[in-house]
Amino acid sequence: MTRKQKKQLARIITAALLLVGAFVTDVLVGARPATWQLLLLYLPAYLTVGFTVLRRAAVNILHGEIFDENLLMALATLGALSLGFLPTGEPEFAEAVFVMIFYQTGELFEHIAVGKSRRSIGKLMQIRPDTARVMRDGAPREVVPDEVAVGEIISVYPGERVPLDGTVTEGRSDLNTAALTGESQPLSVGVGDNVYSGATNGGGSLFIKVTKPYHESTVARILALVEGAAAKKATAEQFITRFARYYTPLVVISALLLALLPPLFSGAFLATFPVWLARALTFLVISCPCALVISVPLTFFGGIGGAARHGILMKGAAHVEKLANASTVVMDKTGTLTEGEFCVTRCVPHGIDTNELLLLAAAAEQQSNHPIAKALIAAVKAPLPTITDTREQAGLGVTATVNGSHVAVGNLALMHSVGATPEALLADSTAIHVAKNGTWCGYIQMSDRIKPTAHAAIGDLRKIGITKTVMLTGDRAHVANAVATALHVDEYRAELMPADKVDAIEALLLAPHKGTVCFVGDGINDAPVLTRADVGIAMGALGADAAIEAADVVLMDDEPQKIALAITLSRKALRIVHQNIVLTLAVKAIALLGSALGLFGAWQMPIAIFADVGVSVLAILNAMRMLK
Repeated sequence: MTRKQKKQLARIITAALLLVGAFVTDVLVGARPATWQLLLLYLPAYLTVGFTVLRRAAVNILHGEIFDENLLMALATLGALSLGFLPTGEPEFAEAVFVMIFYQTGELFEHIAVGKSRRSIGKLMQIRPDTARVMRDGAPREVVPDEVAVGEIISVYPGERVPLDGTVTEGRSDLNTAALTGESQPLSVGVGDNVYSGATNGGGSLFIKVTKPYHESTVARILALVEGAAAKKATAEQFITRFARYYTPLVVISALLLALLPPLFSGAFLATFPVWLARALTFLVISCPCALVISVPLTFFGGIGGAARHGILMKGAAHVEKLANASTVVMDKTGTLTEGEFCVTRCVPHGIDTNELLLLAAAAEQQSNHPIAKALIAAVKAPLPTITDTREQAGLGVTATVNGSHVAVGNLALMHSVGATPEALLADSTAIHVAKNGTWCGYIQMSDRIKPTAHAAIGDLRKIGITKTVMLTGDRAHVANAVATALHVDEYRAELMPADKVDAIEALLLAPHKGTVCFVGDGINDAPVLTRADVGIAMGALGADAAIEAADVVLMDDEPQKIALAITLSRKALRIVHQNIVLTLAVKAIALLGSALGLFGAWQMPIAIFADVGVSVLAILNAMRMLK
């Protein structure tokens, strides 16, 4: 509890004690005191708890913000204090103090709830580094991260947070990336590996070459994204804002008419005015829109904070609302459903053994940067021989001289060009053929592995009611078919260029369906389609600039199961918002009607307090479920 909240609590307790004292004094006094004496008896309690509300109402009026909950509370309680001075009017001094105490209690509860929500976001904000240790003139110097230039070397000791994005130049350690990805599994890094700001260093010291200035670093982008999320309001929030703008002045005018019109038409204005004024004041108390104005933004804010703790960054309540209505999920293949890295899955040698086949292929490819070349090299455990006369032929493969022999590694066309005749063909996957001195030596099967959790991710989407799953890929049709069949995706489209993916998304957007279309991609080469979809979800976006710029929702790791989690969290937030709207409007409608007709009798003010403060507390408690 903050210092300000403690002061507010002290005022509430003091006012409650003063109210009890005033009530006991009122009861113990034998003769009935004058109305002004009773006012003086209860006034200290009222001013103790109500002065801040009266001051806020006055300040707002001076600034042109007339109609708000402070004005409603001020009018209702001041009116209750004045009732006893009217002919035939009964004093309601205790009731006025009760209303203000309960209103302030509800407000305190609101501040605590909002503070708890902000603290949940604040835990994410702790990833912001305060200093960076940069190596200058051979010695370490601590400076603010903004002062470190790209290309400089920083050192990070065990237990410290990585202040800037970069590449490890010296050292080896395990990084805790939970603050970025939501995953507790440590990430092992060594020389040449990329590291991202916000991660916590484990057991070894690291020297890192900075690759991005601080304002472009991962941690700066995450913080900017979360801090700016509150500015993008959902439709429900916009409705509540517009609703309160017209609702409050309408309530004040209605209360005024309720106080004046019935007595005017009764023929006995002075005799009936106090009764109708009391009803109008109760009407004002009931009508305060606090429950909606507080709980709806709090729910979305809590949802954004809760998702962030799982490594799911949502750019605003508007995207939470759209994601909750998702019915179709479209996914890129490479990097989303598959690992995005080739690996050797099968070797079929001909005339030589498997190890020699792999060694020849890896040796010829060792100067290539192609992903297939890297996979071949990674599959060989022995040192690679020195090669000469390397020649890379676009669309065919590579030729090179390996230990005096002419080696060709590539597709069937390359084999035919060097006079080699393959004796076996592989029609349904990527095959790398190898020839030595014009003789075919066999082939190596390569494939992009499906992520271990991809099957469960598709299953989770079906469990939460997603009606259609679609896979889009630029890969060949037979590869796409194999992945789609293995994962049981509803539809797939292959051999697509980026523009073709946009066309595919637009076709799905135009198709008749209830709900929104989400696209999940790696955030780098899928920026156009991420932007075009109803909701763009960037997968595996740790450090990817394009992802944070183009997507509406950013998953900070490459875990496909978090797609369903993001949708589930969004639906929970929207469900709580709808519950609070229905609860608040239903209770207030019943209470307002009963108050206007005088149906509650002596229970009128307690019911009014419940319809205002009680409903607000219930709505806030409901909204706070999003923080868990």
